[in-house]
Amino acid sequence: MIKPLPASLALAFVYAMGQPLAARADSAADIATLRAEMNSLRIAYEARMQALEQRLQAAEKATAAPPGPAVPTLPAAAMAPAAAAANSSFNPALSLIVSGLYARTSQDPSRYRITGVALPVGAEAGPGTRGFSLAETELGLSASIDPWWRGVASIALHPDDRVSVEEAYVQTTALGAGLTLKAGRFFSGLGYLNAQHAHRWDFVDNPLAYQAMLGTQFGDDGVQLTWLAPTDQFIQLGMELGRGRSFPGSDGSRNGAGMLALTAHTGADLGISHSWRAGLSVLNAKASDQALADVDALGNGITNAFSGRTRVWVADAVWKWAPNGNATRTNFKLQGEWLRSTRSGSLVQDLGGLNLAAPNRASLSGWYVQGVYQFMPAWRVGLRTERLRPGDAYRPAKHSLMLDFNASEFSRLRLQLAQDHSRAGAADRQVFLQYQMSLGAHGAHGY
Repeated sequence: MIKPLPASLALAFVYAMGQPLAARADSAADIATLRAEMNSLRIAYEARMQALEQRLQAAEKATAAPPGPAVPTLPAAAMAPAAAAANSSFNPALSLIVSGLYARTSQDPSRYRITGVALPVGAEAGPGTRGFSLAETELGLSASIDPWWRGVASIALHPDDRVSVEEAYVQTTALGAGLTLKAGRFFSGLGYLNAQHAHRWDFVDNPLAYQAMLGTQFGDDGVQLTWLAPTDQFIQLGMELGRGRSFPGSDGSRNGAGMLALTAHTGADLGISHSWRAGLSVLNAKASDQALADVDALGNGITNAFSGRTRVWVADAVWKWAPNGNATRTNFKLQGEWLRSTRSGSLVQDLGGLNLAAPNRASLSGWYVQGVYQFMPAWRVGLRTERLRPGDAYRPAKHSLMLDFNASEFSRLRLQLAQDHSRAGAADRQVFLQYQMSLGAHGAHGY
């Protein structure tokens, strides 16, 4: 082990530098001797510093890249690509959100529908299955690619053992001028709730308006460009262009885009205890032979096919309060969204039966308002009320009350009670018990 410069030698060097030259150099020979000693001290000091720097660099490399298994010898022809692979590394941040659910309902979930609303066939709407179930489990990966790009993937493991890609995209990190470009599969920036993954929801389920007009949550394959204004007040504009594969659009064999979305959000702080955000978004989507589940005049289930365009407007607002900006002990969040969908095109009713084709124009609107209050550390209570307004006289509604306990930022236990009036004449009393556990690294959530 190389020892630091001895203290006595250092003191001698300092002393020598600080004394008048005449006190040490009475002759030319003394001056030459003094200069030789100073040179020796300088050389020894620099040699020791260089050795210590080399040891520090070696230690840092060993910590960043621990030795792996031995690599077999390769032919000379393959040596170059093998060397490139050996020098590359893939070390993403990994996270796993494990979620489970117990549901008790007074109405049969398999017969769930929203009166006056035609949902896409196979839509994940309603309370799900009764009893115990493994809710959606989410595997997340994220990493920087280079100084200009980062990559994110979110893999959903569904209760019925299906696996799907919720999000998989690359995003710029240094485009400049407040611009950010995203490409791949992602949840749209529409409204407030749409871009949030299920483990971020304050209630077990998404509101009825989201289920009826966005298929619970709208995601697509495409590109997204956002611009953040260089102002003290938060102002963000966004544009998305996509395939249009998700409801209210439908996948089809087309060269052009099937979806266009425009978003605008603004917000600010009000003192140190209050903050707000509000926005307006619009989605245009194309559909071709889109299968919709409906019922005939006798209440029998039928399947229709819609072809045409759908436009969805979303207005959202959020207000948050935390005393002196400290949300760890107590805080309150009030949020609400209003959605309106207009559809125009043609509809073939009762596929495989009557097959009646006719022009189709329909509109649907809905809203929800919810408040969540953390009244003491780890404990929150929330209330949500919501309503839909389809063309029919009946207006579906739902009211939910939740209480959750968060032992840490990585675990949550939730109780939710709901009165669901989605079906005319059949109120559904629902009880949910949910757990959510986060394992591994997980990025910070947005506002």
